[in-house]
Amino acid sequence: MKQILLVGATGLVGSHVLQQALADPAVGRVVAPTRRSLVPHPRLLNPLVDFERLPDDADWWTVDAVICTLGTTIRAAGSQAAFYKVDHDHPLAVARLARQHGAEAFAFNSALGADVGSRVFYSRTKGEAERDLQAVGFPSLTFVRPGLIGGHREQSRPAEQLAVTVSGWVGPLLPRRFRVVPAERIAHHLLQAAIVAAPGLHVLPSEALL
Repeated sequence: MKQILLVGATGLVGSHVLQQALADPAVGRVVAPTRRSLVPHPRLLNPLVDFERLPDDADWWTVDAVICTLGTTIRAAGSQAAFYKVDHDHPLAVARLARQHGAEAFAFNSALGADVGSRVFYSRTKGEAERDLQAVGFPSLTFVRPGLIGGHREQSRPAEQLAVTVSGWVGPLLPRRFRVVPAERIAHHLLQAAIVAAPGLHVLPSEALL
């Protein structure tokens, strides 16, 4: 059974990954480092951490695969620099430490439009995260690139919620890549990528997640 490290477990997509992983017989244990405690579960290890000061010698880094759903908004982070830390620096730090301890697979929740050459800061950050994760050296690496994500968030994102609502009204008329993707579908693909750990680089566009 797989030992999986999940970062971002308190977020919308991450919470679905956690729920699905704990219910999946192929997963023996989920390690979910967070800043606040999660609901206990017999197969869940929940170390409390500061992502600015991750312990590099903790034995819980020794897992088979990593799923990263860390992410925020510039508004919530307070600045572009703070946003970059959460969406680029922290995933990269986790990836490097897990790989050093033997993790073979990494599944990353990126975004539609991720591109190092983008003029949009958000898309450029996601693109740079993908580029730098490729340099870590995972035998299996998966980038999931959803567009609008459907589901209830604890943290309010008014602009995103409006876009999701409007897209829901006109969904059948939109190209598949621009339709709302339910958070549980994204979680499913991330979890399967971690469990299967197919060799090589895999990119799942938004339309492939529906």
